[in-house]
Amino acid sequence: MFHSTDRLAIFIDGSNLYSAARALQHDMDFKRMLDWFREKSILTRAYYYTAVVEGEEFSPVKPLVDWLDYNGFSVVTKPVKRFTDGQGHSRIKGNMDIEIAVDMLELAPRLDHAVLFSGDGDFRRLVQAVQAQGVRVTVVSTQKTQPPHIADELRRQADAFLDLNDLMAEFGRPKTGAGQ
Repeated sequence: MFHSTDRLAIFIDGSNLYSAARALQHDMDFKRMLDWFREKSILTRAYYYTAVVEGEEFSPVKPLVDWLDYNGFSVVTKPVKRFTDGQGHSRIKGNMDIEIAVDMLELAPRLDHAVLFSGDGDFRRLVQAVQAQGVRVTVVSTQKTQPPHIADELRRQADAFLDLNDLMAEFGRPKTGAGQ
């Protein structure tokens, strides 16, 4: 699946990966993740996408974003949007799909292989467009949860699918407490 001469980039949908890993009762070891991909190919870029809540004194994602930024990831953030739903409840939204799509399409001419950490079916067309440029696309998510975190149409479109559960031995670590 991976070739040592491949120019490879990683695109991580942060909230999607967090949700899948949490459902598998694991945390991610991002340093080990980078090392694992560097052993397999020529890692040209590793992107991590997440929405952030602005104006809060402490944001739980801030330490992770800072660490990733200093340790080899290109971190892409945008502020969450607050809105009121039809029932009058305050909600937040922080979709990063467009940012992921633009970056993957822009980088595709300089890649042999793209790895997308997301199970979101909205990415099926993006994967198809990147494949049309000659890039192999591996999708990483999981089918080992109820419900599965991978949309069937995305899994079918990808050149390869890696179940996140199977990669936990490589770059996951069991959750270490009730609140973490």
